[in-house]
Amino acid sequence: QVQLVESGGGSVQSGGSLRLSCAASGTTSSTFCMAWFRQASGKEREGVAHSVSGGPTTYADSAKGRFTISRDNAKNTLYLQMNSLKPEDTAMYYCAAGSRYFPYTGRCDVTSWGQGTQVTVSS
Repeated sequence: QVQLVESGGGSVQSGGSLRLSCAASGTTSSTFCMAWFRQASGKEREGVAHSVSGGPTTYADSAKGRFTISRDNAKNTLYLQMNSLKPEDTAMYYCAAGSRYFPYTGRCDVTSWGQGTQVTVSS
């Protein structure tokens, strides 16, 4: 089990940028794969980006070209740099982690979740 604490959410205007951070505490194996998900009001939770330690990163189509996932393994911290934000990016953003990665789907096998950080983009 790993504890995940997100920060960096807030309110921005359309076209603006935000950087989310996720501080993880736990074993290295439990954070082998880390990801960002989001859930907009009234919608299902969806994956935004996934990152394998020393391995590939994958993005949802909605995030490609605008969002960048990165990780600092020394600090056990995951980041999501979000640029060119749109009102449809408004959602609660969750950090997630797991010890396995599914290469056929490009997704983490999530076993731990953070509490979330709200991102609101106004037009």
